[in-house]
Amino acid sequence: MRRILFLVPVLLMTLHAQAQSATYTLLGRISVARLDGILKKGRAQFLPADSRPKAYRWPAAIKAKYPVNIYRVRYQTVVPEWHNQSTFASGLIAIPIVVDAHSLPVVCYQHGTVYGKYEVPSYAFSRSNPSGFSQYAGAYETRLMVAQYAGQGYVVEAADYLGMGDSPLPEAYTVKGAEQAACLGLYKAAKVFLAKNGILKSKLFLAGWSAGGLVTTAFLAKLQSQGIRVTATFTASSPNDPFAGLNTWLYHPRQHEAIWENTLLGLTLFSYQHYDDRPGLAKSVLKPQYYKSFRAIYDRQYQSAAQLSRIFQSLVQPRVPLLAYLRKRYANPAYFADSLYGKLLARSQTIRYLFQSPVRMYYGSDDEAIPVPLGTLAAHYQRAMGSDSIHAIEVRGGSHRGTFLTAVSRSLPWFNRHK
Repeated sequence: MRRILFLVPVLLMTLHAQAQSATYTLLGRISVARLDGILKKGRAQFLPADSRPKAYRWPAAIKAKYPVNIYRVRYQTVVPEWHNQSTFASGLIAIPIVVDAHSLPVVCYQHGTVYGKYEVPSYAFSRSNPSGFSQYAGAYETRLMVAQYAGQGYVVEAADYLGMGDSPLPEAYTVKGAEQAACLGLYKAAKVFLAKNGILKSKLFLAGWSAGGLVTTAFLAKLQSQGIRVTATFTASSPNDPFAGLNTWLYHPRQHEAIWENTLLGLTLFSYQHYDDRPGLAKSVLKPQYYKSFRAIYDRQYQSAAQLSRIFQSLVQPRVPLLAYLRKRYANPAYFADSLYGKLLARSQTIRYLFQSPVRMYYGSDDEAIPVPLGTLAAHYQRAMGSDSIHAIEVRGGSHRGTFLTAVSRSLPWFNRHK
């Protein structure tokens, strides 16, 4: 009954969305000078010098060649977990201004975990958003991809995912079908838009960072299943098996684990509760004293960055091990593996697909979120299945952000060789 009541307003909105085709709103043109600023000053703010491990080598950034038009797209998609119910989602298309170009390569970028509903691609270049407070800084990863790739002549497409940006639904964090559908829906909407503007796709590339790396490999599998050829893919700091990731964070934590890993508990639990119709899942896993804070983060129940900070501080002061947030029975790893939560996490993996095109997975030796075994797991699994399509590439001294910056920089000439 709860789900029926929840779906009534959603159905009204999605029926309205069904009656409309995709809409494309030009947000503005980004100059070459501004793109170069994103590549220089923006990167330095994203990863300040005093936060880089000594072993880390600052990657080169190739100067932009072309200005870029930025579009916010609102398009139709479906929720596979809800029997392909129709809804709408939002995303970004960045088109380089290349004179007399009739075909351009396309990069579909999948963003990582964000805590603001509008820290997403479609609002990455907007200082304001419907929330009433700025979420501009948190969307730098998309601006970097646009500056480095669209500035070199690639079309960059990036979905916000369901529940994020202008989507009316709850967030579908690591809900594989919903994330695949959102990415595929944007790809198709962008293909129509490019064709209307006299541009054909020459080759297709994929990229993603952190949780977006997981989405990227799920999207790659979806494209393969539909016979859509992907030329090459890169990911950075990708947890391709969330179940394995939660196991290491819960039962074998390192001393320097990222303090924000605790929020992944709430984001996954409430997402599965909604999309798999499992009422009470989060309460059955989380200790009562932490439930409200995790729920507030998932529901975005804050009106400013300061409010979010206070909610977050309520979870980390005093700092406790990740396992301390869960009910006592989860102290047993075997119980966790057999639990509904453990099984739903395991279902999100993307390591068991035989990929048909080359994939480079960058992992950092100093990544505070993705341990080396987790960052290289997919490559080892592919080799166990007899394939060497995935190559794991170490970023020496790479933190979570440093690994991303290096992957973005190093992958450009690799993509160029495949164009």
